[in-house]
Amino acid sequence: MATHNDLGKTGEELAVQYFITRGYEILNQNWRFSHYEIDLIAKKNNKLHFIEVKTRTSSLYGHPEESVTKKKFKYLQKAADEYLHQNKGFKWIQYDVLAITLHKNNPAEFFLLEDVFL
Repeated sequence: MATHNDLGKTGEELAVQYFITRGYEILNQNWRFSHYEIDLIAKKNNKLHFIEVKTRTSSLYGHPEESVTKKKFKYLQKAADEYLHQNKGFKWIQYDVLAITLHKNNPAEFFLLEDVFL
């Protein structure tokens, strides 16, 4: 597996723990529809969260959250629309981005952008 795939998998595993410790219920991980994917789908306080996880090892090329483009966000919305079509009953939804920066000798740094709309 390519290094960037390993990094993404590590980031998603850290993200799952991040959200669980904050009271979220993880419903799906890497949910796919056609060629679209949602990294995490979670629920907290009757709100459904569609979460994009971005992980980097440095900010040399920008912060992780900066790599969520309008195009990527539109793909997330298309996948979320299909998820909602297949899983009825959710009144409240929210799009979130969790940016994770991994450091060699320091703990991972987490930055949560909540209720994102591009």
